Amino acid sequence: MNIHEYQAKQLLSEFGVAVPNGKVAYTAPEAEAVAKDLAKDMDGDPVWVVKSQIHAGGRGKGGGVKVVTSIEDVRDTANQMLGMQLITHQTGPEGKEVKRVYIEEGCDIARELYLSLVIDRSTSAITLMASTEGGMDIEEVAAKTPEKILKVTIDPATGMLPFHARQLAFGLGLEGKQVNSAVKLMLGLYTAFNALDASLLEINPLVVTKAGQVIALDAKMNFDDNALFRQKNVSELRDEDEEDPAELEAAKHDLNYIKLDGSIGCMVNGAGLAMATMDIIKLFGGSPANFLDVGGGATKERVTEAFKLILSDPNVEGILVNIFGGIMRCDVIAEGVVAAAREVSLNVPLVVRLEGTNVELGKKILAESGLPIVSADDLGDAAHKIVQEVKEAS
Repeated sequence: MNIHEYQAKQLLSEFGVAVPNGKVAYTAPEAEAVAKDLAKDMDGDPVWVVKSQIHAGGRGKGGGVKVVTSIEDVRDTANQMLGMQLITHQTGPEGKEVKRVYIEEGCDIARELYLSLVIDRSTSAITLMASTEGGMDIEEVAAKTPEKILKVTIDPATGMLPFHARQLAFGLGLEGKQVNSAVKLMLGLYTAFNALDASLLEINPLVVTKAGQVIALDAKMNFDDNALFRQKNVSELRDEDEEDPAELEAAKHDLNYIKLDGSIGCMVNGAGLAMATMDIIKLFGGSPANFLDVGGGATKERVTEAFKLILSDPNVEGILVNIFGGIMRCDVIAEGVVAAAREVSLNVPLVVRLEGTNVELGKKILAESGLPIVSADDLGDAAHKIVQEVKEAS
C-alpha cells in the first residue's frame, strides 16, 4: 500500500524525523489559509512550496511542485494544480488527477542527498542505501555511477546502531553537527520502518540546510499489505482514488491482480505459475494483459469474479486459463469458467489448460458446456494456441 508524501511526513515526524512544516489543502482558499498560518513562524522573506499529492514520482519535472514567494502565488498555484491531470514518467501518458496539494515552508538548502530503506531479499535484512546524488532517479545513478551508492545492511538481531548511521553520514561527506543530525534522522527512519511494517522508505532529496540541519524534504513510503491488519492507523491513510479500480475490485474477492499492457488475459493459481505463464506467452509472441493469481483455495464464485475482472479490460483479445490442481480442484475452476463465460457473454478466444486434482471431471464440464473453449495438453501447447487464436481473430 502506498500513501501520500504529506501522510508519510506526518508518520515520520512522530518518530523524531525532521521534516519541514506543512499542511495539506483540498481547495485554493484552504491553501491560502495554510500559507498564512505557516508564515507566522517564518523568519525573513517567506518562501512556500506547493506540492501536488499523487502516488507517483517525478512530480517536479511534470510541473507538480512549485516554489512561490507570496500568499497570492500560493493560492493561484494551488488553484492551477488542483484538478490538473499531472503526467510524470511514473503515471503513464494518461496522468493522474491532482485532488490535494501540500503547502510547505521553504527550505534553505545547502546540499541534496539520497537515502532509502528497503528489504534486501538476498540477506533477509533491512538495507539502508545512500548517495550524494540527491534529487536524481536512483536507477539512473545505479546505472551510470554505481560507486556513488552506499549500502549498510542491518543485522535484525541487533537492529540499527548509531555506528551504522555514522558510517553512512561520513560516507556522504557530512561534518560536525551535520553528522549528529543525520544519525538522529536515520535512527528515527529505521524505527519507523520497523514499527509501521514498511516495505520501502525513500527520502529524495534528503537535504542539508545552511544551518547544518539534515531534513527529509520529500518522503515516499510503501507498506506490506499483509501486515495492515495490525496497522490500523496506516490502513486508514489509504487513498483508493489513487489505485487501479480493477485491482481494488480484485482485493475485495481475495484475488491477486495486476493490470498489464498486453492483450492476452491470464487466470492462474499460484504466483510462480502465473509468472511462468506470462513468460511463455511472451515466448510464443504474445503479450499478457494481466497477472492474476486466484490462489490455492479459490471457490467457484471467486473464479467467476476473476474471469469477469479479466474481461473488464477492453484490451483483452483472448484468455488463457492455466490451472495445476493441488489444493485447487480442476472441476471448481471449470465450473467458475463456464459460469463466468455465460454471464458475460464471452466473445474472445478462450484456451484452458487443466492438470491435477479432478482434472478429468473438469475437462468434462468444459466439454459439455457448449461453449467454444479450446483445451490444451500442457503449458506450451496452451500458450501456442491462445497466441494463434488471438492472431486469427484480429
